[in-house]
Amino acid sequence: MNTKRIYIAGKMRQIKDFNFPAFHAAAAKLRAEGHVVFNPAEEDELKYGEGFAKSERGDLADIPQFDLRKALMADLAYICEQATAIAALPGWQDSKGATAELAVGRALGLEIIYL
Repeated sequence: MNTKRIYIAGKMRQIKDFNFPAFHAAAAKLRAEGHVVFNPAEEDELKYGEGFAKSERGDLADIPQFDLRKALMADLAYICEQATAIAALPGWQDSKGATAELAVGRALGLEIIYL
């Protein structure tokens, strides 16, 4: 099998619990297929603690300890330095962050996988 290093991109803001359940489900599926996965939701939970992103509205105002600049820097660093593919969750087109992540992936010639 051809193991890929996959970054998961998708909409988080304005979705309950920042869409973390969808990110976790995608990560589990891709790992079950044998891939190495960078799940930004897991990275955020490692940094800020599990459950920090509980939010009915998916509003960054609900998690003032979160640093969007640092998160995007880490996410884009992984894409630029390690990823061989980006897996796009449904609705990624409505996300400023995911749109930027896919643009970088395309610029680098990474495989884009639409989930």
